Parts: sequence; structure tokens; C-alpha cells
Amino acid sequence: MPPVSRLDDEIEAIREKKRREMIERLSGKANEGRSELPGGVLEMDDASIDAAIQSYPSLVVDCWAAWCGPCRAMAPVIEQLAKKHKGKIVFGKINVDRNPGTAARFQVMSIPAFLVFRRGEHVDTIIGAMPAERLEQRLAKYF
Repeated sequence: MPPVSRLDDEIEAIREKKRREMIERLSGKANEGRSELPGGVLEMDDASIDAAIQSYPSLVVDCWAAWCGPCRAMAPVIEQLAKKHKGKIVFGKINVDRNPGTAARFQVMSIPAFLVFRRGEHVDTIIGAMPAERLEQRLAKYF
């Protein structure tokens, strides 16, 4: 088994590769039609969130942390809504522990928090765990 520092280096290299791939993928989607929007939940980080905000006309970003029980409870809800609204709304998630810049920038003080973006503008932050139907109702006024 390799030493811990070598494993950390390998993990960081994988993260960096994935981050670059996501930025490339997101930046290539800026002018594509709505039917081309992804249906799954996008993993985001401090480096890729701006590209997503600018690329997708309708975006909801789930701010979460691994230690947060309500955040973990919302993961399947976000997956369900991403599938249901494929082609209309893009859903993403960002781990606030690993990406404190985004949390600070959007003043995320409680999680789960859902950052709502419409045409590149931050229009709302919805705080707290809730059933899919309730989150959908809260989002309906924007989409």
C-alpha cells in the first residue's frame, strides 16, 4: 500500500482532472438548447460553479456536507427532481466543507441550502430539508 501522502497526491490529481473535465464540459454547453441539458446531478466545486451558472439558464445548486444528516436525506430528492426536470432545470451539488469559497460568496450559513440561479443571476437561497413536492413548489416561481 502506498504511503498516505502519495495517496493524497493521487486523489488530488484525480480531483484536478475531473475539475478540468467538468469545466470543459460546462463551458461547451453555454449556447446549446434546453433539450441538451443534463438530467443527472452535476458535481461542482469552487472552480467550476461559475461556468455552470453562466452555462445553464435554470440551475439549482445543493450546498451540502458529508456530516449533515438532512443533507444526506435530500440527496435522493435532488436526484429525483433532476430526472423529472431534465431539459428544463439543471441540478448540481457542492460540498461546502471542500469548497468554502462558494459558501462564503453566497453567504451559506445553514445546510442544506439550495442556491437558485436564473439566467446567470442568483435569485434565491432555499434553506432546509423538505419533501420533493415542497421544494418543487418553492422552485416553481422561478422556472
